[in-house]
Amino acid sequence: MFHVKFADIGEGIHEGVLLKILVQENQKVKEGEDLFTLETDKVNAEIPSPTEGTVKSIRFKVGDKVNVGDVIIIIDDGKEGVRSNMEGGEFIQEESEASPEAPPEAPPKAPPEMKPVVEAGGASVVGQIEVSSDLIASSGEGRMQEVTQNQSAKKILATPVARKMAKDLGVDIQTVIGTGPQGRVMKADIKAAADHLETSAANNLKTSIPDHVSTHTIQTPSAPIQVDEDRVQRVPMTMLRKTIAQNMTLSKYTIPHTLVMDEADVSDLVTFKSETKALALTQEIKLTYLAFFIKAVVLGLKKYPYLNASLDSERDEILLRKDFNIGIAVDTPDGLLVPVIKNADHMSLFEIAKKIEELTQKAREKTIALGDLSGGTFTITNYGAVGASFGAPIIKYPEAGILGVGAIVKKPVVVEDEIVVRSILPLSLSFDHRIIDGANAGRFLAYVKELLSNPKLLILL
Repeated sequence: MFHVKFADIGEGIHEGVLLKILVQENQKVKEGEDLFTLETDKVNAEIPSPTEGTVKSIRFKVGDKVNVGDVIIIIDDGKEGVRSNMEGGEFIQEESEASPEAPPEAPPKAPPEMKPVVEAGGASVVGQIEVSSDLIASSGEGRMQEVTQNQSAKKILATPVARKMAKDLGVDIQTVIGTGPQGRVMKADIKAAADHLETSAANNLKTSIPDHVSTHTIQTPSAPIQVDEDRVQRVPMTMLRKTIAQNMTLSKYTIPHTLVMDEADVSDLVTFKSETKALALTQEIKLTYLAFFIKAVVLGLKKYPYLNASLDSERDEILLRKDFNIGIAVDTPDGLLVPVIKNADHMSLFEIAKKIEELTQKAREKTIALGDLSGGTFTITNYGAVGASFGAPIIKYPEAGILGVGAIVKKPVVVEDEIVVRSILPLSLSFDHRIIDGANAGRFLAYVKELLSNPKLLILL
């Protein structure tokens, strides 16, 4: 029997919704034939059959939520024993949280086989799914617990799902007491440990509040909101919306945000864009202001590299990024996504514009690859596209800054003691005050402003 599981496809994805089931029980399937479609918080992925055989059981129905490691379909492949796509097809005794006896952890194996995930139209959606061992050695998610000064850390038995959950929830798996067979750490153990940490943190927070501050101003995330149920409509949060909420909370909780704002006279940029629009159309390129913003930001990051950085708080080190990968916040029907334009410093203005159009379309169609949503070093959010002027954008953790650009409007300004009408662009820069001081943030924004006011510099520099 072959157990087809929801395998770990990376990028922090650990749950999904079963969007479509493409086969029926007792149906014969070939290796590579699509079995079901999963909707995650970032992409939709059609999962192919890893073996040839007959569908014996479908354990979930359309609309059900599934987690990494869940068995979704069982295929009779005519072979003895239980195998799964998380063990590379080798014979194993299938493990579950109810199994009476669990095998010891196996030593690391050779690099696992990579199997592509194919979208309905044939285009790759999430790149590749890594087929890995169901029992893996500790990867050092948490610091090792010392038994004695001269003894090494204890060996922890745990499923990959439990290890993944511990990493996501910030739980040191070495400190968790397992309740499974042979002391194996189960998902329930990780959840209990995470709840304990949350309760302890809340208690510590309460004891640190000065007496003159009302504790009623602090509401724990788990506290229910008291409402008249007849006067509200409850709308379940989508997976993407929940992920956005988690990421924004992480960023605001971790990074001390500071904001500087300014206005740039982009009258010459408006003229320059209009003059180059016809040339861009001959190459089937939609040239937008965002391409100019990216070009200016890259030059600014090169001059002020601490804006293109991250803080490694564990080692007290600042990581100055050598790549210039610019994220662009895209408003999609399902919520905000941030595709990343990789190596933007090596791209021309037209190449950037073409990449913006490609990634934006894929993001809105939810066919974008996971690789295009990761690896960013700095982000630009263009709320001017919806008519807004100024904002206070939230940094995309673990980046050091994000530039918000507003709508270009005509305003009366003073130029050489005369009042003239010019095209003005509002700019807002949020930055990580742990590694960037206001002076350098102001210099960076002033330089970006200078480049946008003199657009020919974007081509010459």
